[in-house]
Amino acid sequence: MPEAASVTRATIGDSEFDRDTAVTRRAPGVYDIDLSAGWTIISAVNGGYLLAVLGRALADALPHADPFTISAHYLTASQPGPAVIRTDVVRTGRTLSTGQASLFQYDEEGKEVERIRVLASYGDLDSLPDDVRTMAEPPVIPPMDQCFGPQDGPAPVEGSSAITDRLMLKLDPSTLGWALGAPSGKGEMRSWFGLADGRDADPFSLLLAVDALPPTAFEIGIKGWVPTVELTVHIRCRPAPGPLRVSITTRNLAGGFLEEDAEVWDSADRLVAQSRQLARVRLP
Repeated sequence: MPEAASVTRATIGDSEFDRDTAVTRRAPGVYDIDLSAGWTIISAVNGGYLLAVLGRALADALPHADPFTISAHYLTASQPGPAVIRTDVVRTGRTLSTGQASLFQYDEEGKEVERIRVLASYGDLDSLPDDVRTMAEPPVIPPMDQCFGPQDGPAPVEGSSAITDRLMLKLDPSTLGWALGAPSGKGEMRSWFGLADGRDADPFSLLLAVDALPPTAFEIGIKGWVPTVELTVHIRCRPAPGPLRVSITTRNLAGGFLEEDAEVWDSADRLVAQSRQLARVRLP
């Protein structure tokens, strides 16, 4: 981790991420939260942060604590401010429990609007067997001191990307052509990833990690907002302490939509999370 982050290293359960994703149970299955403006891009709340918020509500509502798989449909753009989450337990079993949750806010006319709906299965990551048989390999990313983060570029417009102040991102230079006005044409983005306060990763911050890098659309030569339509995340194991490596690829853009496939690897070279999302792009 960068030296600045290690000076005031936060711990799991005692960091800005934990405080900003904490939900308050109002009644059985009903939770309140004030969505933080600290996890926004322009004025929209980041989709990975939202997924972590709903993930915490389901962890409280279900008898199992760890998300194994969670699928979200983003219905309308969430804004910083009060929100309510309603959960339903679909099924409980010995090793897996399944639930659904929706997050609601009020619009300017005072009408309740559903922002995001998820369906998820939870279990106990510590109970999983150690047997691993895989053809997946960790992404090759240059050492952190040879990569570049938001602080290495021009100063952003104030308030345009508050989330970057809360992340440790060090992007692979080979996926940064877009930042220099020369996108590679390849739908690839790779980066070292962590939280800026030094907090180690856990299953809930993995839900953030898969959606925290710049869009792969930038390297295809497309600018502007790339809103998520649907996002599914699989948590494979509890991550080891230390920075993560995130690799995201897009193979197909058609009809104004693209997919992003993400892999997250921990410091022990284990594949700890995978995701696929469908996102909408605005073509010139």
